[in-house]
Amino acid sequence: MSQDSEYGAGQIQVLEGLEAVRKRPAMYVGSTDSRGLHHLVYEVVDNSIDEALAGHCEEITVTIGADGSVTVADDGRGIPVDTHEEYDRPALEVILTVLHAGGKFDGKSYQVSGGLHGVGVSVVNALSERLDVTIRRDGGVFTHAFERGEPIGEMERIGSLEPGADTGTEITFRPDPEIFETDEFAFSTLSNRLRELAFLNSGVRIALRDERAPEADVREEVYEYEGGIREFVEYLNESRSAMHEDVIYFEDEDRNIQVEVAMQATEELQGSIHAFANNINTREGGSHLTGFKTALTRCVNDYANANDLLSDLDGNLKGEDIREGLTAVVSIKHPDPQFEGQTKTKLGNSEVRGIVESAVHEGVSTYFEEHPDTAEAIVAKAVEAAKARKAAKKAEELTRRKSALESTSLPGKLADCQSRDPGEAELFIAEGDSAGGSAKQARNPEFQAVLPIRGKVLNVEKHRLDRILENEQIRNIITAIGTGIGDEFDLDSLRYGKVIMATDADVDGAHIRTLLLTFFYRHMRPLLENGHVYATQPPLYRIRYRGETYDAMTDAERDEIVAERCDGNPTQIQRFKGLGEMNPEQLWDTTMNPENRILKRITIEDAAAADKMFSVLMGDAVGPRKQFIKDHAPEAEWVDI
Repeated sequence: MSQDSEYGAGQIQVLEGLEAVRKRPAMYVGSTDSRGLHHLVYEVVDNSIDEALAGHCEEITVTIGADGSVTVADDGRGIPVDTHEEYDRPALEVILTVLHAGGKFDGKSYQVSGGLHGVGVSVVNALSERLDVTIRRDGGVFTHAFERGEPIGEMERIGSLEPGADTGTEITFRPDPEIFETDEFAFSTLSNRLRELAFLNSGVRIALRDERAPEADVREEVYEYEGGIREFVEYLNESRSAMHEDVIYFEDEDRNIQVEVAMQATEELQGSIHAFANNINTREGGSHLTGFKTALTRCVNDYANANDLLSDLDGNLKGEDIREGLTAVVSIKHPDPQFEGQTKTKLGNSEVRGIVESAVHEGVSTYFEEHPDTAEAIVAKAVEAAKARKAAKKAEELTRRKSALESTSLPGKLADCQSRDPGEAELFIAEGDSAGGSAKQARNPEFQAVLPIRGKVLNVEKHRLDRILENEQIRNIITAIGTGIGDEFDLDSLRYGKVIMATDADVDGAHIRTLLLTFFYRHMRPLLENGHVYATQPPLYRIRYRGETYDAMTDAERDEIVAERCDGNPTQIQRFKGLGEMNPEQLWDTTMNPENRILKRITIEDAAAADKMFSVLMGDAVGPRKQFIKDHAPEAEWVDI
């Protein structure tokens, strides 16, 4: 053992106050990229939602400022401003500067809360270049300011509150550019989360305003849903064909645990079930989702057997048969939720399962008794799904799930890499044999594998699993990635840490990416949720001038390079129309070399929004797709075809 380096008390570093947050920001907000940036907003908004859950807040306004700041204002009780005895400082300052300080722990101030760790707003303060807060309560208006977590001066009372005037909290923060890789807030990302919160908390009015554009073009949306999660299901089903007009809804409460369920069966093949605990999207499921699935399966089978609806089916329906095409939202509010799983998005409270099971069993059974026509239609759809499932299982070809997923031989067209470490291995799914051939020559075979796919893969949104597994391109992708699909998906069997879609920068390439993403989302969703899926972003132009080479991603960037670096005269501009037109050296330099390439990671921040978007873009309903194109046409870029 080396004696050169000492390891004693002097080497033990104690991070005081919010230093730990600034030292390891990803521990508190997940990352320092766009995801972590938006998480700051969610932390502040969650405090306002907690006020709403406690019955003290009706309106929340989120404003993206022209200076890159975000303001969150509510009409709640306002953060306390009286002196905290232990710290001898205003409670407002303690809450903003001390981790694990807040009103979420005594079980009295907030019976139900989404933010239970008490780190939310103090973390936002620590990671902000500047934070200003205004409080209206106790008959006065109070302000305080902070820079990178440190108070600027003292809290001040700047005015009196008129009798009957609204109390509340207003927090304005500007993220610290020293911490975050980007400072660009995406309106659509915030919109998805705020809309979701409004659905989950009926009666709360949430407004989102974007002031970055000129005043005449300021964008504002308001989310308010008295119907709560019933309207959530209707929203998710806008592009789907519902089998019954009304949304099945029921609620219950037991041991201070509130349960809400809304569901509607559709003619589609893809199901869409979303579970929440205290407004947190529990993507990994948990006891509430297990209770819902168990009770639903039992209820439908009980009804089907009692009414002799399974006579031409050998045995009972399985849960997957019943959930085919079902859209459902399960929301519970728990005074002490316990989260587990890799991303802390799995509910672990064991008592919740029985409570949800009881609520679902009573709610669904009652609905079926009162609506026998709908019940019989749901059973008939499930029977059809069961027959297709059994046909797939009995087939002797590769339509059987096991034979397709347990094949030990890799696809013949796969040029595998030497590394067996998923942490460094990459799989390029290349569009066409031409691009695949170039990629195989260009790659670094130590850690880069290439799988060419021919033509467009199957649109899995419109087909059951037996039909999907008949598709050679899909089977090759499944076998190469190694995880299996659906219920048999095993992330530990992933052969490549990066699954990279290498498609052309044109309309056909975009279509192929969408088809691949639809497959990944519907049948390999953990790949997306855990950040393993990427898309190449090859340059459109290569410019050579006086021995120097420049790559441009857009027409505007090309013009800028020509004007600023080439004196307005480049000697040569090469337009890349597709990856297959690049020679191996160019493909390596621009698209595959980790030192130079630009990869876009594809993630799912909001599963419900993604679910709806795939249904709109890839489903059978033409109307919603035409409307989407009409609404978003102004945002489209010109593409050479």
